[in-house]
Amino acid sequence: MTQPVRAKKHLGQHFLCDENIAKKIVDALLECNNGTSVVEIGPGTGVLTKYLIAELKEKFFALDIDEESIAYLKEHYAAAANNIRYADFLEYDVSKIISGKFNVIGNFPYNISSQIMFRVLENRNKIDCVVGMFQKEVAQRIAEKPGSKTYGILSVLLQAFYDIEYLFTVHENVFSPPPKVKSAVIRLKRNARKELPCSEELFIKIVKATFNQRRKTIRNSIRAVITIPDEQLSDLFQKRPEQLSVEQFIELTEFVENKQ
Repeated sequence: MTQPVRAKKHLGQHFLCDENIAKKIVDALLECNNGTSVVEIGPGTGVLTKYLIAELKEKFFALDIDEESIAYLKEHYAAAANNIRYADFLEYDVSKIISGKFNVIGNFPYNISSQIMFRVLENRNKIDCVVGMFQKEVAQRIAEKPGSKTYGILSVLLQAFYDIEYLFTVHENVFSPPPKVKSAVIRLKRNARKELPCSEELFIKIVKATFNQRRKTIRNSIRAVITIPDEQLSDLFQKRPEQLSVEQFIELTEFVENKQ
């Protein structure tokens, strides 16, 4: 019999131990899943896994880079063993196991949670829904609206393609080992925007350039991207990046695009 999985610091593992919270996380995904295959990232000891397998059967898949976790889950959930893979979501081609769309769930390792979100963005036309546990500050940043100091690069890039809900906060004491920070669960639902009406590469470049100098006005920070005579600048350029909505960043990108 495989021994219980040991949490590994270098993998950023904090295993959720509260069954009620686990069920709430799974239910939040099932509400928007519509029969789609689901990939769990970092299943650990399987606290979410057992509920997902019960609901999804052969449409459940799990990816983890912890060999100990994979061995434990394959033994305990033998019927789903072929769908439990030793693989890194940040690099793995999910189309090898799922031909169409898939949704994502997980108690994400906090040290790679932002990278997971950028990977989701890359696959946005395949991923309609994500429900994940994050460090609370990261969850707030992703879900935040314009006008807040928390609003930033991840907020804009993800909200361009997803509607985001902050679902609930999770206390440290429901994990083993307990993290030193509070956690939170958020849900991302794909919005109707298929593509940006401007260069996506330039959009990302502008969002990053302006937030990397967030104390400056757009007029000053955007000089890292393009030089435009002051008399041609619109009112948007007098604002700071946290004041701009996604739509205004798109407008800003279109303006810059037309000046190049």
